[in-house]
Amino acid sequence: MVIKSLKFRPFLATEILEGRKDVTWRLFDDKDLRIGDKINLINWETGEKFGEAEIIELEEKPMKELNETDYIGHEKFGNHEEMMETYQKYYGDKVNSETLVKIIKFKLLQV
Repeated sequence: MVIKSLKFRPFLATEILEGRKDVTWRLFDDKDLRIGDKINLINWETGEKFGEAEIIELEEKPMKELNETDYIGHEKFGNHEEMMETYQKYYGDKVNSETLVKIIKFKLLQV
């Protein structure tokens, strides 16, 4: 079985390891992430693995439909514009309010 991986900025890796983050949002899912997948958690800057997790919930919706519930376990943004700017920085100008977001809840298995 191939283990998939997800990269996180260092400040988000810290949030995961300290138990404050257990949800990530991914756009343009090229990994076909599914419930039950085991994933390696990778530091975006160093490429080093910092943990393993299992996907326990998935939901997909357009960015414009994100609500307060979707932020539980995820980092917060000051407003919608800040969120859009952040994801455009990660994924480029193709991100807009209609872009589908895969909301991924995971359980940390080991560090």
